[in-house]
Amino acid sequence: VGRHASIGLGESYMAGEWTSPDMPALLAEFADRQATLVPRPLRILRGLYIPRPPRATDGDKANARRNISSHYDLSNAFFALFLDETMTYSSALFPAVPRRRGRLAEDGGPTSHEAGTPTFAELAPAQEAKIDALLDAAGVRAGTRLLEIGTGWGELCLRAARRGAQVVSVTLSEAQRELAQRRADDAGLGESVAVQLCDYRDVEGEFDAVISVEMIEAVGLEYLGEYFAAIDRVLAPGGKAALQAILMDDERVRTTRNNYTWMHKYIFPGGRIPSIEAIEGALDRTRLRLGARTHFGLHYAETLRLWEDRFTARAGEVRDLGFDDTFVRMWRFYLQYCEAGFRSGYLDVAQLVVERERERDRDRERDR
Repeated sequence: VGRHASIGLGESYMAGEWTSPDMPALLAEFADRQATLVPRPLRILRGLYIPRPPRATDGDKANARRNISSHYDLSNAFFALFLDETMTYSSALFPAVPRRRGRLAEDGGPTSHEAGTPTFAELAPAQEAKIDALLDAAGVRAGTRLLEIGTGWGELCLRAARRGAQVVSVTLSEAQRELAQRRADDAGLGESVAVQLCDYRDVEGEFDAVISVEMIEAVGLEYLGEYFAAIDRVLAPGGKAALQAILMDDERVRTTRNNYTWMHKYIFPGGRIPSIEAIEGALDRTRLRLGARTHFGLHYAETLRLWEDRFTARAGEVRDLGFDDTFVRMWRFYLQYCEAGFRSGYLDVAQLVVERERERDRDRERDR
């Protein structure tokens, strides 16, 4: 930690040099104290200590496909081991998420989950509820021309097509494109779903709705303007965009925007989490404005807990796919690291509605 900050902490765990019976609680201590560990006058020196990201991970067109492929093309079989049957790799939206005790009882043994804490069996319905909330927010119905930016493995395409929408979904992951299109074809929805290997900046056409689920984090802060400009360009008059985005406090975004962390090195090269203020600043350069938003960060903590529990239970099958013990420890650290961020409130997730300013004001006047 002294030499390499968060990179050193994660690498030491990957090397098997330490462990914890309650990793999220341990890492949440770091997250809770992040704002006070370094005195404010000394934070300006952070840039002298924390390494900067290499240019090769920049989110421009030349690097974007490589960044996405390094994570999402690990193998579809790998992700299927810990995701639910919808193959949805983003926060679920549960009916209710109570706060949960730590994973250790007072005697040091594991504690049972509180009554009402989600189980893995409840994850797929909660993912479907999340997708339906986004489709509703964007006004997707029969005849809607829908653009999805960031395909995942196709569940949103299927649910939109079953509503009667015509869906174009773009991704930079060949593995995701292949499986998502096959799922649509196998469901008899192939004529309503076209999954394309395409950068969001190269999308052509006009769409009544645009949906993008946890794709904005891969864009990079310096490319938020291009991302929203692309949405603005293809959105038809009267159309809406619905986004699901991981978020951070704006001060944290500004103080860490040039940091190169363990997460960047091993999991999401080029990834940057925005703030609401960063999103609004990028929208100011377009005709779009931020409308309704719903925050549900604790739902992501529970989603990650369920993924990590399942991943750990099936670690032997992960190894059977050719991944070694170091990789298994790396992935467990990643999932629990993220859970700690959401459980502590250091990270948040929200569904955001974006629409043209005049159309938003017109809708408000009509509602009155």
